[in-house]
Amino acid sequence: MRILKYLLQKEFLQIFRNKSMLPIIFVMPILQLCVLSFAATYDMKNTNLYVVDKDLSSHSRELISKFNGSPFFTVKEIGFSEKEAEKEIFRDNIDAILVFNKDFGKSVDLKTQASVQILVNAINASSAGLYNAYINSVILDYNEDIKPNFAKLGQDNQHNIVKTTYSHQFNPEMKYIPYMLPGLLVLLVTVISLFLSAMNVVREKEIGTIEQINVTPIKKSQFLMAKLIPFLVIGFFELGLGLLIAVFAFNIPLLGSVWLIYLVAFVYLATILGFGLLISTQTDTQQQAMFIAWFFMVIFLLMGGLFTPIESMPEWGQKLNSLNPIAYFIKIIRMIMLKGSGFFDILRELAILGIFAISTITIAVRMYRKVS
Repeated sequence: MRILKYLLQKEFLQIFRNKSMLPIIFVMPILQLCVLSFAATYDMKNTNLYVVDKDLSSHSRELISKFNGSPFFTVKEIGFSEKEAEKEIFRDNIDAILVFNKDFGKSVDLKTQASVQILVNAINASSAGLYNAYINSVILDYNEDIKPNFAKLGQDNQHNIVKTTYSHQFNPEMKYIPYMLPGLLVLLVTVISLFLSAMNVVREKEIGTIEQINVTPIKKSQFLMAKLIPFLVIGFFELGLGLLIAVFAFNIPLLGSVWLIYLVAFVYLATILGFGLLISTQTDTQQQAMFIAWFFMVIFLLMGGLFTPIESMPEWGQKLNSLNPIAYFIKIIRMIMLKGSGFFDILRELAILGIFAISTITIAVRMYRKVS
């Protein structure tokens, strides 16, 4: 224990003496969290809409005012030609076109079915689906406004009307940041922990101090534990800082237990740090370690459910994700923060992360060869 204490003192001194590492630990995570929380979002707040109004009736103007009053739409232009509108969509100046035919107002006055045409820029399929959903939502709201003006339905037809009520649980305002930010917390903890641990032992090799350590009676398990613990502490600090920013700067609800988040983070960080140490012990230069860590990082993150749901992936991708620790931690932290899930709700995922942690650390210790 005394040996480990001195080794830890050495590691912390090395970390805080490295002037290039300090901004990576303390500045980069804050910038990353603040920038990506706003930039990496699927919220549609500025949908550019071109309106082709061939009807020029009070009803078409009323519906256009609905779009003008919506926070999701910006009516860029109101014209009379579909060809002009299509030119704008080809130039990528607008996202959708709303076309009113000549008989729109007349159909509304006659209490018959009126129709409008929606043309959506569908290069980005996920965005196109949201554009369409938002436009339909505004039109449905308009329908509710004009219903009292319609003639009453017959008694037989009234029984066939089904009214639906709904609520959005865990995210009632349908904002994307509450969904995105817990995943970004995982990203920030992973980047710091994996890259720093991957460069740690190999840095000793590059500067030549590894040979001096190898001739000492220090056990390799003690040496690797001293390499792991400081970055575990740093990972906890980064997670705590991220949680404070999430709760106080972004008003993200923290419905579950903070201690449970830290318990899961301990197991997860042990997995990532063990993997980083494994990379560090098997490479000869920091460039090699960075390349290998980046290779696995990109795959794990893109398949981990941070930006796209795992359920939408092909079956082979979902099976491959069973070996992805990032996917488990993203799922768990979202459950705890947004749903208030308890220990037994996440027990399966936590147990799998525990197996990963034991495996990676054991392999890292066994693969390291203490040779002078």
